[in-house]
Amino acid sequence: MTKLTRDQVLKLARLSRLKLSEEEIERFGHELSEILAYVESLNQVDTEGLKPTYQVTGLKNVMRDDEIIDYQAKPKDLLARAPALEKNQYKVKRVIE
Repeated sequence: MTKLTRDQVLKLARLSRLKLSEEEIERFGHELSEILAYVESLNQVDTEGLKPTYQVTGLKNVMRDDEIIDYQAKPKDLLARAPALEKNQYKVKRVIE
């Protein structure tokens, strides 16, 4: 069974941008180790002669034709309702931190 070290759990937490308490480090280390052990057990399954399965629903690409719908709203009219504009586009507050 693959047992994750404390450093490996901390690295995963850092990459996931998570701050873990000592209790969480221990708990998640145990849980992640169990998940890895299960995945390792899947390597023992005999798949000889099985064809790869890429999808199981049987659906093909479900596409529709593009259809132009005239909603009778002109871009100029919509922009006139905006609370703030910059270079003829909606101006919004920054959302990236």
